[in-house]
Amino acid sequence: MSDYTQMWKDLGLNLEAHDMLLNVLGNAYKDIYLSQKDRPEGMGYFDFVMSEVHGLRIKELLDEKAQGRKIIGSYCVFVPEEIALAANATLVGLCSGADFAVEEVEKYLPRNTCALIKSSFGFKLGKVCPYLESADMVVGENTCDGKKKAYESLGSLVDNLYVMDLPQMKSDGGKALLKNEYYRFKSAVEKLTGVAITAESLKNAIKTVNAKRAAIHRLSELRSAKPAPISGLDALLANQVFFYDNPARFTESVNKICDELEKRIQDKKGVMAEKTPRILLSGCPMAVPNWKLPWIIETSGAVIVGEESCVGERGTRNLVDESGDTIETMMDSIVDRYFKVDCAIFTPNQDRLNHVAQMAEKYRADGVIHYSLQFCQPYIMESIPVEKALEGKDIPTLRVETDYGMEDAGQLKTRVQAFIEQLG
Repeated sequence: MSDYTQMWKDLGLNLEAHDMLLNVLGNAYKDIYLSQKDRPEGMGYFDFVMSEVHGLRIKELLDEKAQGRKIIGSYCVFVPEEIALAANATLVGLCSGADFAVEEVEKYLPRNTCALIKSSFGFKLGKVCPYLESADMVVGENTCDGKKKAYESLGSLVDNLYVMDLPQMKSDGGKALLKNEYYRFKSAVEKLTGVAITAESLKNAIKTVNAKRAAIHRLSELRSAKPAPISGLDALLANQVFFYDNPARFTESVNKICDELEKRIQDKKGVMAEKTPRILLSGCPMAVPNWKLPWIIETSGAVIVGEESCVGERGTRNLVDESGDTIETMMDSIVDRYFKVDCAIFTPNQDRLNHVAQMAEKYRADGVIHYSLQFCQPYIMESIPVEKALEGKDIPTLRVETDYGMEDAGQLKTRVQAFIEQLG
């Protein structure tokens, strides 16, 4: 990595804390990712992205800002990238995948708040997230009660916070609420950028984001092959980079990997033996550098063949209808697409139960591990209905609750190994 010290200093980062974070991240990446064998050659691009995730990519964003483009940071897949792109803004995911500045965070939030919410505060209070410090607008959303109340406090730390209201029920009223919020977001983004969204710019943005989702979904579908042509860790990394990278470059890089994987499948070449137990990972999103559970699974004798997660198929499954030719029809199509996202905040949420079972069958999973962050009530509550739905289809399930720390890694590995042995 080049020397970006002055850039980080200009952004107001705590250089000492940031260096410590990058050191931990780099060592974890080396131990977890670079130690894997038989990785696709195309993963070299994603290794480069991770080596420059706080360097070259941030410089690109700052160069865009210098040319008058606005940067919007978000924490959730419900924030429509299409609208941001159509108004000449770049949407990036914000840091929320590791513990940081915990003592400071707990001056604002209760200790028994989920790690993902605490992480978003920790990266701000610790001044170690250049994406957050680069953003002209930070978009929060009330997906759960924890986030809803947390944003009241985060607003005192982030002076450009915009909070989006989201429906909690799959109903006509819920869909109307989402439509109203997306039009409100459209107005806010146009005001931020000074650029009025046109039918042409919105159509182009829809095509760009559709291509990105189609590429990652192509990658997902190739994982149904036996033996698995790519590890779950590497596929997860591609899903994580989805939220950071330039859309066109990301799409091209993922499609190159898919071309390589198709050749691997043709040659019956897998990252693990054909009889390796296959796991579907279901539940909470996994932001960088939350790799603990996938690493434990894949070093315990199994391969992950799918992620039923916002950082995974839940976030990329559906495309926006491209047939509209007016802003109104295209906005309706955007609402239709995002309303299909089956986050655990919704009640009732039978669609998610169906999708977990469908994915297990599609990717030929031998078992499902349902992952919940501690104190994430929506996914913890829904883990039991998911388990019962899968039991009804004779699909073995393991429910796991954990956080970002490594203190429970030994205990988790014991449980995961026992589950994998049961599948074998």
